[in-house]
Amino acid sequence: MFFQRKRRNRRHRRGHVLDVKLSSSQRREKRSRRLAWLLISSAIFFGVVYGAWRGTEALLQRWVYDNTAFAITKLEIQTDGVLSPEQLRSWAGVRPSANLMRLDLARVKRDLEMVPAIESVAVERVLPGTLRIHVGEREPIAQVLLLKPDGTVSGRYTVDANGFFMFPIDAAQRATPPAQTNDFLPVLQGVPPLDIRPGRQTESPQVRAALALVRAFNRSSMAGTVDVKHIDVSHAGVLVLVTGQGNEVTFGLGDFDTQLRRWRTVHDHASRFGRHITMLDLAVGNNCPMQWIDAAGIAPTPPRPIKPSPYRKRNV
Repeated sequence: MFFQRKRRNRRHRRGHVLDVKLSSSQRREKRSRRLAWLLISSAIFFGVVYGAWRGTEALLQRWVYDNTAFAITKLEIQTDGVLSPEQLRSWAGVRPSANLMRLDLARVKRDLEMVPAIESVAVERVLPGTLRIHVGEREPIAQVLLLKPDGTVSGRYTVDANGFFMFPIDAAQRATPPAQTNDFLPVLQGVPPLDIRPGRQTESPQVRAALALVRAFNRSSMAGTVDVKHIDVSHAGVLVLVTGQGNEVTFGLGDFDTQLRRWRTVHDHASRFGRHITMLDLAVGNNCPMQWIDAAGIAPTPPRPIKPSPYRKRNV
């Protein structure tokens, strides 16, 4: 017809092109190639890393750890206490001429801090061949005696202000052994045996209170007037202090500075009347129950002169 449209060649039309999928064998081959490249790349990467690590290790071994230029030629040991440098060197386990870079500083610090008498340690390398060790020692302020059934001493331990138990420092371990080291320390009586663990801190509130009493006494006006012989911690809620001058004083577990001032007041009052205090109870807050006797026929033991602690260096 006149208005009839001409037919066009379908080959020139733009139709939808179908996606042609690969066969299963081709897909497996493609995945295998990718996996192979991944394995090869990983092997190359880890080979380079391993080679660099082994090479760096060989260089360090050759130029650092086996280098005689880093041999320890000087060992500087400083302490604020009385332990001898030879003893500290033995505990540190540092061999003469050992390689400074190979030395495990953490191991040296740990070995020294395992000694109950040592509180803190700082270890420092100073290249090329100097090792510095700074030691902070514990200062004993009291002692604990273990007694046999017949009353003889079977063991002795010292205690510092923080409640850490220690073995007494032997004369051979000291830089300058004094004539007497433990005789002036007050004895804590009634300490539970299970609480005595060298290098460990006390868990007894009574023992901690007794150590606080010793510290307060040492800075009070009663120091130099009487000597603390022993403190009994076996009574709950109180501490019983006995002096070398024959005084028995009972303390509460707190506010020792106030109780010591009250003791000083009562002591001065008794001295003015020529009396000697045999018993005084400071645990009572409102008054001070006490017993005294005439001091005319008594020859009290003179108190020990106040001297620097033999466990501390005088120039520190």
